[in-house]
Amino acid sequence: MTVKIRGFKEPDLPFLWELLKEPDAEQRLLYIRYGNGNFLSWLKERRIEVLIAENSHGIIGSAAHNDGFWGEEIEWLVACRNAHRKLVEDMLVKEVEKYVKKGTVFTSVNAGSSKVEEWMQRGYCPNGGLCYMVTKLSGLKSASEIPEGVLLRSLKPEEENKFVQLVNAGFGWERVRVGDIEKWKTESPPFDEEWIHVAEINEKLVSVVVSKPDTGYNQFFNAKRGYLGPAATLPEYRGRNIASALTVNAMNFLFKQGMDSVCLLTHEANAPSIKLSQNMGFQIGHHWTFMFKHF
Repeated sequence: MTVKIRGFKEPDLPFLWELLKEPDAEQRLLYIRYGNGNFLSWLKERRIEVLIAENSHGIIGSAAHNDGFWGEEIEWLVACRNAHRKLVEDMLVKEVEKYVKKGTVFTSVNAGSSKVEEWMQRGYCPNGGLCYMVTKLSGLKSASEIPEGVLLRSLKPEEENKFVQLVNAGFGWERVRVGDIEKWKTESPPFDEEWIHVAEINEKLVSVVVSKPDTGYNQFFNAKRGYLGPAATLPEYRGRNIASALTVNAMNFLFKQGMDSVCLLTHEANAPSIKLSQNMGFQIGHHWTFMFKHF
């Protein structure tokens, strides 16, 4: 079988979707979340390098490289389900690894799947993972107790700079930038500043939780699901139940907006976050294992 590996072109998009939307595709949530509408913009914004594998019959596989927040990543690897699937995927991995510049690359694989062994055969080792957690919203949750002097409210439109500073200080790296809120408004209507929940102490923002409609999922499944970003709290204000209270506040807000379920993402190594989420009724809906390779 003769296979050619080349760069992605916009006319390839419909064929790429046919690969990404397969029920057993590792990147099915990627397909759900971005859809055809803003996928090209997302690729350009994140400077993702996409490779296409094709033979005489057409496109049979794809892989992508991304140098993002978490390091260099093989964003997806997918091939047609036939006798040559693994051969095509192995060829794509070798090609996409040529884009790695910093000596380490990782990818996400469905935990417990046979793909874990396949990646290990390519020289990758499991190290950590990511949990997609989901719970139903069937009513308002009881408000969590918060320390005296803490005010929970929505972000004001004129507070974007404070929001950016808080999030980046809470995570310890540049997770958001000025202008992201306007982008989210475009991507996830009716999202606006009211969907951003902050805790204030003495007129200082100390913690934040962003809620959104899970737009791609809702469109794909005709659902009413909300999404919660991870809480960002200034280090000196942690351990006071502020983030928990904000999370409950955000879940109640989503329920009032007509959402009947909510999801969030957390690292499997973040035991406190997983325990907190489970105490709030979340269950693990999907689990990915991170596979790393050092060159």
